[in-house]
Amino acid sequence: MFPGVTKKAKSVRILAITAVAAMMMVTAACGGSAKQGAGGAAPSQVAETKKEAKPLTVGYLNVMDDAQAMLAYDAKMYEKHGLTVKMQAFESGTDLIKAMVGGQVDAGVLGFTNAVTWASKGAGLKVVGGAQLGFHSILVRNDSGIKSVEDLKGKKLASQKQGSTADIVLNGVTLAQAKLTNKDLQMVYAEPAQAIQSLAGGAVDAAFVFEPYSRMAQLTSPVSQIYEIGKVWPFPCMVVITTDDVLKKDRDAVNRMLDAQKEAIDLLQKDPQKSAEYITARFIQGDSFKTQSGEVKATSVIKDSIASQTFNWEITPEQVKRMQEIADIMIDQKALDKPVKVEDILDLSWQKQQQAKK
Repeated sequence: MFPGVTKKAKSVRILAITAVAAMMMVTAACGGSAKQGAGGAAPSQVAETKKEAKPLTVGYLNVMDDAQAMLAYDAKMYEKHGLTVKMQAFESGTDLIKAMVGGQVDAGVLGFTNAVTWASKGAGLKVVGGAQLGFHSILVRNDSGIKSVEDLKGKKLASQKQGSTADIVLNGVTLAQAKLTNKDLQMVYAEPAQAIQSLAGGAVDAAFVFEPYSRMAQLTSPVSQIYEIGKVWPFPCMVVITTDDVLKKDRDAVNRMLDAQKEAIDLLQKDPQKSAEYITARFIQGDSFKTQSGEVKATSVIKDSIASQTFNWEITPEQVKRMQEIADIMIDQKALDKPVKVEDILDLSWQKQQQAKK
């Protein structure tokens, strides 16, 4: 079952671990959705789409960072803009970008660092739109005595694997600003669900995670947030990426996808509650979610998670500069073999059309 619906949990610790295990199941379930209709929809839903609608396969991760892609599908915004979209879930941005380079996926919402990494290898990729500004929080056990990033020295911190966007900004920004390196900590590399499971069980002292894992962990476990990178160092974490081949083949389909995702972002920003009603089932099964203080509506958990994010379909000049900073950090960390000029992997023609309409 999914988090918040089990009635047999006898302690906060058991509840937290059950919640995390369920979230891991959600990701696995979504990953198999390609065998069904688009994004797990029944085949009849696809068949009802207008025949002239353009087909597109959109890759995503089942995390709040990718809410625009999921919402555009669940609220039938893609159909509204003349697309037949098949949603394909991935467990990591690395897997998604490999599928895109290999031609199995037409476009996707994923970490900007993936585009930089593969662009440095000569892959024909383009960032065509914005998605979400980075949200990565540090959670600590309430009994840990950790009050700041500086206090992490000598402690066990769970974070995503080396080379991921989270790892790059953790080392290049979060720890660097605290005058620490990952060698000053005991690093445990794990996916977010495993990270908060380890935190709940006491195997680690802290976890560096994103939504909705951060929100759900705080509701189910005795943990608190001491840091959120988006508040101190805003950066364009998630972006919309496609390939040169797809743009050459059917730029209009890509533009329609971006139109639908823009509409989704507008709804996410203006009405988190309504947005949550569409996408909650992707994260929590059932109408309620069991917390330390009792049951709450599942949609309220996801609504709060959405509200904590900053979604933005535009990529501003300031964000381009921040992207270049990240690319340079990747050079310093030897995550790139050679420098990458960010402007070379941007194609903001759709964005310019949108701005001209204002």
